[in-house]
Amino acid sequence: MSNKQPNRIPSAAQVVELPPQRLAEPADPCAMVIFGATGDLTKRLVMPALYNLSHTKVLPEQFVLIGVARAAGTAESWRDHLYDTLKTYVGNGATEFDVASIDEAAWKRLAERMVYVQGDLTKPELYEKLRDALGEAEKNHGTKGNAIFYLAVADQLFGTVVEQLGKTKLTDQNDQNGKDRFWRRVVIEKPFGHSLASARQLNARVQRTLHEDQIFRIDHFLGKDTVQSIMAFRFANGLFEPIWNRDRIDHVQITAAETVGVEQRGDFYEATGALRDMVPNHLFTLLSMVAMEPPTSFDAASIRTKKAEVLAAIPAVKPVHAVRGQYGAGKMLGESVKAYRQEANVAPDSNVETFVAMQLEIDNWRWAGVPFYVRTGKHMSRRMTEIAIRFKQAPYTAFQDTAVDALRPNWLVLRIAPDEGISLEFEVKRPGPIVDLAAVKMDFRYDDWFAKEPNVGYETLLYDVMIGDPTLFMRADMVEQTWRIVQPVLDSWAEDRAAETPIYQAGSSGPSKAEALLERDGRRWRPVDGSTDGKPS
Repeated sequence: MSNKQPNRIPSAAQVVELPPQRLAEPADPCAMVIFGATGDLTKRLVMPALYNLSHTKVLPEQFVLIGVARAAGTAESWRDHLYDTLKTYVGNGATEFDVASIDEAAWKRLAERMVYVQGDLTKPELYEKLRDALGEAEKNHGTKGNAIFYLAVADQLFGTVVEQLGKTKLTDQNDQNGKDRFWRRVVIEKPFGHSLASARQLNARVQRTLHEDQIFRIDHFLGKDTVQSIMAFRFANGLFEPIWNRDRIDHVQITAAETVGVEQRGDFYEATGALRDMVPNHLFTLLSMVAMEPPTSFDAASIRTKKAEVLAAIPAVKPVHAVRGQYGAGKMLGESVKAYRQEANVAPDSNVETFVAMQLEIDNWRWAGVPFYVRTGKHMSRRMTEIAIRFKQAPYTAFQDTAVDALRPNWLVLRIAPDEGISLEFEVKRPGPIVDLAAVKMDFRYDDWFAKEPNVGYETLLYDVMIGDPTLFMRADMVEQTWRIVQPVLDSWAEDRAAETPIYQAGSSGPSKAEALLERDGRRWRPVDGSTDGKPS
């Protein structure tokens, strides 16, 4: 979505020049209301994303930002607070940012249109004040009545806020003649439910007030360019799609490993755990994009339908095919770190998992018999998110009378973060008089080919809400399918409260039982630390 022209390819490989980049048009005029305007999510992600949209000039000129929170304050104090935190959080997860590098004109365009409304989110009076603020935005800044309501609040308040918006008619989109006069959209953060039953209840509750096309269930994983490029990689290249099936693929591994612990979110993690936090949303998002059938067109309805079909074809996971773990004390990046049970707001005898791995199957013609293994964990040896596709072994008989004693597998690896790119690992013959094979890797890195823009992962998603494109957002049926798949595991772990969660050392690749999950089928996880990732041998 950047309006910068991309770099040319590296001089070492100048054989093709990239075509000019298509530029994003400014979004529709609108007001954006952030419930939870003084919270952590707003300062870390939402506000830096809006600033980046302003910097790249795709934020509409007719735009107003309305902050809503319980804390007393003014537009000026809210604006000053966010400007100070912008220095820290703008850019690609930067911990330090030179204030001189901030585009002051881009910030000014935002700051001049910021309004603050204080009140209790459960009280009708707040929504009356909000209606007045939206009226002023339309009158003074030409927002045309369009509004986004962003729920950056605790999930217990999702239903309450939506119902209050409905009672005040702030979600209505029609005039007295029944014609669309403007649009109103609601963005809901995760977690969207904590189980299949709660997800169904929340869907039913918000759908009593909103039409499905007004609901944007956001998952920041889908804001990453490398996630969105999975479909382009598959469907825009005739080379890969013909081998993207059970005839050629042995299995798929999806990993989201983090080096950080729970930090200051001990209370959240005690109520959630790694499975609820990462699997139904982030990991299943990646799985559905890898496994979906080609859509009839690249419109939102077609793409989301194909993703939903994949999720519907996944049987519920049996508890025997799921492994959990919890990090103990260890070393991270040379520093000693404490165990999960020693973190703030964590019970000293907690059995909550900080690691989960599971095996899934997809019962359709393309994937029958191909296992998908997913894992995620905190305080692991390296930060990485990747999709690794293992192809079936070549016949060994052709090499039986040679010095070759093993054929290493072919891997196609889609690296989502942090070193975004795609690599293909395969065998070649070493130079010399005898047949001797070596594993090599062809490697594409996004940074080598494209200009890198400051991005926190929310820019594309917020822009899509403004233009009304729901492609990257979950439908109600998709949300319920993800919870259906993991519900037996959640039930089993809840019933077996006395069982001790296996402890893995911080800085490792997780508990040994996760390795056993694959070893019983004669397979192994790719090392998280990248120690044997296809480098020349």
